[in-house]
Amino acid sequence: MASTREAFIETTARLLETQGYFATGLNQIVAESGAPKGSLYYYFPDGKEGLTVEVIERVSATIADHIRVNLAVTEDPAEAIDGFLRMMARAVEATNCQGGGPIATVALETSAVSERLRAACREAYRSWQGVFAEKLVAGGWRPEQATGLAGLIIAAIEGAIILCRTERSAVPLERVADELRPLLRG
Repeated sequence: MASTREAFIETTARLLETQGYFATGLNQIVAESGAPKGSLYYYFPDGKEGLTVEVIERVSATIADHIRVNLAVTEDPAEAIDGFLRMMARAVEATNCQGGGPIATVALETSAVSERLRAACREAYRSWQGVFAEKLVAGGWRPEQATGLAGLIIAAIEGAIILCRTERSAVPLERVADELRPLLRG
C-alpha cells in the first residue's frame, strides 16, 4: 500500500490531468486518496500549490525516463521518435482521449497566476525537450538544431494532446508523427 504522502501525490496527479488545477479541490484530493485530512498539511505545508509542484516534478521525471527508455529502442532518431509518438497515440486512445497531458492542464490554467507553478511546468517541458535533443544529437544532429527540433517536438505533442481531447481521437498525434518523420530524416 502506498504511503499517505504517495497517495496524495498519485491522486492529485490523476485529478490534475483530468480536471485541471482549479477544478481539483483539497477536499476531493483527501476523499479520493483515502488519507486523513490532517496529514495533507503535514506533508505539504504549502497546501495545494506545494502539492502540485511536487506532482509536476514527480510526473516530469517519470515522463522523462519514459521518453528516454522508449527512444532507446532504436538508434535512428526519426524511427525512435515516430515509434514514441505512435505509442503515445495508443496510450491516449486507451484513456478515451482524457489522458496524455499531465502538465498541460496546470500550465494552461496557472501560468499567469502562479510563478511557482509556471516555473515547475517550464522545467518539466525543458527536461522532456532535453531528452529529445540528446537523442537527436546522438543521431548526428548539431546541438543547436537538436534543441530547436526538440522544442518543436514538445510543442507538437502538447498541441496534439489538446486536439486529441477536443476531437476525442488519437489522430492528431498520429498526424504529428506523420509530419515529423520526414523532417527528422533531414
